[in-house]
Amino acid sequence: MVINEDLSINKLSALASLNDPINPELYEKYDVKRGLRNSNGTGVLVGLTNIGDVVGYEVQDGKKVAIPGRLVYRGYNVEDLISDAEVHNQFGYEQTVYLLLFGELPTQEELDNFKEFLGSFRTLPANFTEDMIMKAPSSDIMNKLARGVLASYSYDKDPEDRSIKNILHQCIALISRFGTLTAYGYQAKRRYYDGKSMYIHNPLPELSTAENFLRLIRNNKAFTDDEAKLLDLALILHAEHGGGNNSSLTVHVVSSADTDVYSAIGAAVGSLKGRRHGGANIQVMEMMDDIKSNIKDWSSESEIKEYLRKIANKEAFDRTGLIYGLGHAIYTINDPRASLLRDKAGKLAKEKGLEDEYNLYKLIEKIGPEVLAERHGDTKKICANVDLYSGFIYSMLNIPRELFTPLFAVSRIAGWSAHLIEERIAGGRIYRPAYKNVLAERDYIPIEKR
Repeated sequence: MVINEDLSINKLSALASLNDPINPELYEKYDVKRGLRNSNGTGVLVGLTNIGDVVGYEVQDGKKVAIPGRLVYRGYNVEDLISDAEVHNQFGYEQTVYLLLFGELPTQEELDNFKEFLGSFRTLPANFTEDMIMKAPSSDIMNKLARGVLASYSYDKDPEDRSIKNILHQCIALISRFGTLTAYGYQAKRRYYDGKSMYIHNPLPELSTAENFLRLIRNNKAFTDDEAKLLDLALILHAEHGGGNNSSLTVHVVSSADTDVYSAIGAAVGSLKGRRHGGANIQVMEMMDDIKSNIKDWSSESEIKEYLRKIANKEAFDRTGLIYGLGHAIYTINDPRASLLRDKAGKLAKEKGLEDEYNLYKLIEKIGPEVLAERHGDTKKICANVDLYSGFIYSMLNIPRELFTPLFAVSRIAGWSAHLIEERIAGGRIYRPAYKNVLAERDYIPIEKR
């Protein structure tokens, strides 16, 4: 008997679709917090943290009131971390990692020792590259990264040790190696999926995370100090974003089950891959490709507005009605990460002769919120988010598009690690929210009567 697989799958998927819809009115009836959001758009409070804060509004008399955005790491404004790194002409991501993990700013001696410790883990274990990366390449680098994280369990002498000392050791090793895992996964993809040359360079322990990443993805290992410093800035800005974002919450949920570090971090990578989370920066770039090919005059506000209306009305691009790179769950007046990257993007665009494209981004940032307000009749303030400019900066750094989201993970592993350790120390209970069943019980039907 020959089974038509496509026909069977189509039939089964149609059956699944028919059986699963739930009346939207029931969510309101039972006061369900869909997406763990309250009716006013604020997040449902499920935990406490000392790690970071995302500030974009205040709640006054039960209503959200917009205020300028702030991103805070361990009580310090991230803008101060960046300013300090620039004043001292240093790479700041490693200091950011130290702060997130240990809760305090390091002295210069402590920072130097920590950098040396991080550097000692850059190289992957013996045979890891050949056995775990080259023998099983992936067309998607985020999936390859997740597999690399899980495979690291097998190279750990004591992966199930739940002591804080061992967990910290495991986290620091992963923080150090994420760039290497990502870069080697990319090189394997080049060779086996793109038909291009593969370059496996060795990471250097004395280099920063940003420097090593650029060294490993480029065939000639060359990069400028300005390029590495700009990438370092992006790493600082993406390192942490409060416990409520999807991937950090994933770390809390999975680690609360008392599983190993590699399982929890691997799950977070899977979350970040999602197009509603870390994958959004690629969608911005695809949208920009579409806009640039359909707008003749990039400086014309009227032409840009008309095309953005088509996108918002689901008549253009991917027909979702979304203008990617605009809007955020918390930031209202501005996303401080987007503001910082916008300024840096302008400087780099001028150097590379891409000012017209940069100005197009700025006009979309200006006009997009007006179009969305017009379309939805909403007075809610909408600002550009970090994804609007991050992909543009990466593209100007000649970083391939398929590395945009993995690069996010290379940075965010710092915040994930801090949240994992905090959950181990202060959590104490497995996450167990409730789902209400809304289907009545039925009498069983014997197979011969169906």
